[in-house]
Amino acid sequence: MHKKILKISIPALAANIFVPIMGIVDMSIAGHLGSIYTSAISVGTTILNLLYWNFGFLRMGTSGLTAQAFGAKNNKEVANILLRSILVSLTASILIILLNGIIQEIAFNHMTADVVIEEKASIYLNICIIGVPATMCLYSIKGWLIGLQNTFRPMLIALVSTIINIACSIYFTQALNWGIEGIALGTVIAEYCALIFAILLIREKFKPLIKYVNRKIILEKEKLKKFFVLNGGIAIRTLCLSCVTYYFSYAGTTQDTVTLATNALLMQFFTIFSFFTDGFSYAGEALTGKYIGAREEVNMKNAIKALFTWGIVISFAFTLIYTLFSQNLLQLLTNDHEILQCAPQYTIWIIAIPLCSFSAFLWDGIMIGATMTKGMVVSMVCATLIFFASYTIFISSIGNHGLWLAFVLYLMTRGLSQSIYFKHKIKQLFPTP
Repeated sequence: MHKKILKISIPALAANIFVPIMGIVDMSIAGHLGSIYTSAISVGTTILNLLYWNFGFLRMGTSGLTAQAFGAKNNKEVANILLRSILVSLTASILIILLNGIIQEIAFNHMTADVVIEEKASIYLNICIIGVPATMCLYSIKGWLIGLQNTFRPMLIALVSTIINIACSIYFTQALNWGIEGIALGTVIAEYCALIFAILLIREKFKPLIKYVNRKIILEKEKLKKFFVLNGGIAIRTLCLSCVTYYFSYAGTTQDTVTLATNALLMQFFTIFSFFTDGFSYAGEALTGKYIGAREEVNMKNAIKALFTWGIVISFAFTLIYTLFSQNLLQLLTNDHEILQCAPQYTIWIIAIPLCSFSAFLWDGIMIGATMTKGMVVSMVCATLIFFASYTIFISSIGNHGLWLAFVLYLMTRGLSQSIYFKHKIKQLFPTP
C-alpha cells in the first residue's frame, strides 16, 4: 500500500512545485521591466489565481468520480465522465470570457492600485483570458488521470507548461520587447501547448474507451445532476477556503507594516508544507475512490491508515525543521532587520501548523475520492465560523497572535470534523447486501 501511495504522491508533489516556479519567473521577468509591470503582474495573477482556484472543483470532482468508476471497472462511465467534465469546463470558460469585463471591474474596485497599474493589469488579463478554455480543460484531464491512479502524466503536463511558459515569456520580452503583453502571451501559448500535449498523452488510454462514448450518457440528466451537486459542494468548500485565506491577508493590513510583512513571509512556511501534503491528498483521492468503486472496504481502510502514517511522518519532519531552522529559512526569504526581529515571536504558530493541519489535507483527498461533498461543506463551514469567531474573540487581547491562533484552530477544526463525519458515514459507502 505504501508503494501505491508514493507512486501517486511523488509525481503530484513534483507537479505542485512547478506552479510557484512559473509565478517566480513571471515576477522576475516583470521586475526587469520596472516596478509598474511588477505590480501589474501581481494584481493580474492575483485575480486569475482567485478565478482558477474557485474553479478547481472541476479537477477534484472529475478525480473522485473517475476513481470510483475505475475501481468498479465501469469503462463506459470512465469514458463519459471525461467528456462530461470537458463539456462543463468549456461552458464555464465561455461564461468567464463573456464576463471578463465585469470580473475586472469588480476586482479593481476592491483593489487600491494605481490607474496605470490597473491599465497594465487589464492588458495582461485581456490576453490571459484567451487561455481560460485550455486551463479549464486541463483541470478535467488532470482530474481524470488522477482518478485512473496516474499522476505521472499530469506531472509531465505541468513540466511542459512551465518550460514553454518560461521560454516564450523570456523571448517575447527580451528579444521582441513586447513588455507585459509578451508575458501574458507566453502564458496563453504554454496553456494551449500543454493541452495539446495532454490530449496526446491520454490518446492511448482513451482509444479503447471510444466505443463507450455516448452523447445521451454524457448529457444524461441524473449524471449531470450528480456532477453538478458534487462540484457545487466542492465549490462552496473552496469559497470558504478563499474567504479565510484572503481575510487572513486583509487582517494583517490592519496592523503595522512590519507585522504585515512578517505574516506574509511566515505564511510561506505553511504554503511549502501544503505542497508536500497535497501530493498525499491526491493519493487519497485516487485510492479511496478506486476501492469504494471496487467495493473493497478493507483495502480502503488500509489505504487511509497508510496515508495518515505518511502524514504523521511528514508533519514531524516539518515540525523539527521549523523548530531548528525557522530563522535560517527566514533569512533566505528576507534580509530586512525589522522582520527578522519580529518573526521569532510568531514562529511558534508555524511550528504548530504541520501537526495541526496535515489531517485536514488528507481528509480533503479522502472525501473527494469518496464523493462526500456534504461532509466537506459542513466541515469547512464549521471551520470558517471557528476562524472568524476566534479572531473576533482574541484579536483585541493578544493581537497578531489571535490571528494565528484563529488560523490554527480553523485547520484543526477541518481535520477533526471531517474525521468524525467520515467515521459516522463510512457504513453508507459499503452497505450490507
